[in-house]
Amino acid sequence: MNGPSWHEKLLGGFRKTSDRLMGNLAGLSLARLDDETLDEIEEALIASDLGPETAARVRQRLAEGQYERNMEELGIRLVVAEEVEKALQKVAKPLEIEAFPRPQVILVIGVNGSGKTTTIAKLAKTLVDQDYGVMLAAGDTFRAAAIGQLRTWADRIGVPIVSGAEGGDAAGIVYEAVKQATATGIDVLIVDTAGRLQNKRELMDELAKIRRVLGRLNPAAPHDVVLVLDATTGQNALSQIEVFKEVAGVTGLVMTKLDGTARGGVLVAAAEKYGLPIHAIGVGEKADDLRPFDAREVSRIIAGVEELL
Repeated sequence: MNGPSWHEKLLGGFRKTSDRLMGNLAGLSLARLDDETLDEIEEALIASDLGPETAARVRQRLAEGQYERNMEELGIRLVVAEEVEKALQKVAKPLEIEAFPRPQVILVIGVNGSGKTTTIAKLAKTLVDQDYGVMLAAGDTFRAAAIGQLRTWADRIGVPIVSGAEGGDAAGIVYEAVKQATATGIDVLIVDTAGRLQNKRELMDELAKIRRVLGRLNPAAPHDVVLVLDATTGQNALSQIEVFKEVAGVTGLVMTKLDGTARGGVLVAAAEKYGLPIHAIGVGEKADDLRPFDAREVSRIIAGVEELL
């Protein structure tokens, strides 16, 4: 028996946001679009985690009368779907492997518990399936569990890994990994990094050291700095982007844990506020549960009009 389709998983992943949006919009009518009603609609969108920018644009569209007045709540949701799609269309960009000389070095960052290690494994599996040679580097040396988990995944996927002891020098491991990847013709080196934010200065220093080491071996590296975000944290994900942009120079995002408890609307808020590429979203624990997303499909699901896809 086949499991749920990707679309069905997306429906589940964005259900909380979609249900909240429809609940917040319930009873609001396009027939009486005075300032008070427009305020209520804007507040409903912000309360659904879609962010103030999208909410303001929807309000503007409705105020200008670009809708059919007899469509009531569905009319509002269709406008929401169009504005969300505009926001996501700009940032829905799969990770491209195009660095030369190889390897393309991808630093993966994120707070502990965000699903970082599992996301690295899923990304590695996706790239292996596309016939890229992949190597992992266990640069999160502060947690023995992270090193062990990454080794297990490397064995399962069938890719080489460079790792060391807990508490070891992360930059030294990355240096060794780049040398090995270059010597063996690896296409992509994915580097795990420490996920602690309690001491930003310490984390910043460590990432700066890794960058210096990479720069000596390959001036273009790291080619990507990918931040993994946990969708269940809602607005807290935005503050993580803020911090990691400062300490690590984030170039792209992956949103994980889009399940029935997720506040997936934050995907839209992140797109609007930061404009960073969102390379993929994760909707489950299996290797193929991390994929690039279709902005139109996701926007229709969020707005509760997926039947109009």
